[in-house]
Amino acid sequence: MSETYRKFDPWRVPPVQEDSRQQILDAYYFSVEKLDLSAPNFGHFSRTILREKMGDTVAVLALTDDKRIPFVEQYRIPTHRWTLEIPAGHANSPDEKPADVAARKLREEAGLESAKMSQIYRFINTPSFSTQHTALFLARDLSHTKRTPLGPESGRSSVRYIPLDEAYAMVNNGTILDAKTIIAVLAAMACFAS
Repeated sequence: MSETYRKFDPWRVPPVQEDSRQQILDAYYFSVEKLDLSAPNFGHFSRTILREKMGDTVAVLALTDDKRIPFVEQYRIPTHRWTLEIPAGHANSPDEKPADVAARKLREEAGLESAKMSQIYRFINTPSFSTQHTALFLARDLSHTKRTPLGPESGRSSVRYIPLDEAYAMVNNGTILDAKTIIAVLAAMACFAS
């Protein structure tokens, strides 16, 4: 049995109709909305959506000349565990540009500045319940600068420089679990592996 080929169209007519929307939480970086929907042959149902408010999350894949990646080792309250992540964060105001956020987060979290930075990817984090996108930047030609404290839960965070091939092994063995960091390491392997 062969399926008919249909070109992918992300904007085709949706299979559901939105009946109502109510904001149930308003926080600094995001809001939470309850949607009431209906679908033919299914009826009425509700979903809760996390809506980002300060633009894309921004993440930075920094790569040293000797192909090491600086990872921030930090404690994450929702998962009750330490993680290895690339520097990332949000705009501090609606008019802060993604490239400026990338430079600030690289400086604050990794203690680095980049003479050569560009956006390489943009992806949806969790399309099943969130509008959150991440803009991933590549930073090269790095120099050291002063690092700043990250926050109360990350008071003992540190930066670890891990060779690209070792970081790739850590993705494959489940040591690195953060999605943006996995995407960054896979991108680096595709472009910069020896």
